[in-house]
Amino acid sequence: MFDIGWSELLVIGVVALIAIGPKELPGVLRSVGHWMGKIRRMASEFQGQFNEAMREAEMSDLKKHADDLNDVTKQLTSGIDPYDIMRDMNAETKPATPAADTTVTPHVEDAPPIPLDPPAIQTDVAAVTTPASEPIAAGSPEAAYEPPLPAQKSGT
Repeated sequence: MFDIGWSELLVIGVVALIAIGPKELPGVLRSVGHWMGKIRRMASEFQGQFNEAMREAEMSDLKKHADDLNDVTKQLTSGIDPYDIMRDMNAETKPATPAADTTVTPHVEDAPPIPLDPPAIQTDVAAVTTPASEPIAAGSPEAAYEPPLPAQKSGT
C-alpha cells in the first residue's frame, strides 16, 4: 500500500519522540494501532461486500446466459417432431421387404430359382435321441457327468 522503508520509519519515530515526548508516546502508539485496526476491519468488510456483489453479478450473468440458451433450444425444437424424424430415418434405412411368394433368381442363368421362405424344419425326437444300447465315448462330456448322490437321512 504505502512504500515506506526502514529509514522513513526511523525518521518518523525520532520526530514523534521529540514532538510527543517519551511519556505520552506509548499511549499515542496504542491509539494509532487501535485506529489502524479499525481501518483494516472496515477495508476488509468493504472488500468482502464488493466481492459478494461481484459474485452476485456473475451469477445473474450466468443465469441470463442459461435462460438465453434455453430460449434458443426451445425455438429450435419447437417446430421439430422427434417422432417424424425417427419415422423418416427408419424409412430411409429400412430395406424394402419383398413379397412372400417372390423368388430370387441367381446370377447364373441355368440355376433354378431359390425360394425366399425357408422350408419348415421338422425333427424327429426318436431319431435325435441316442438309444440306451449305444455306448458313450470316453472323451465325450456325457462320460464326465456323474449324477448327484441322493441325500442320506441321518437317524438323529
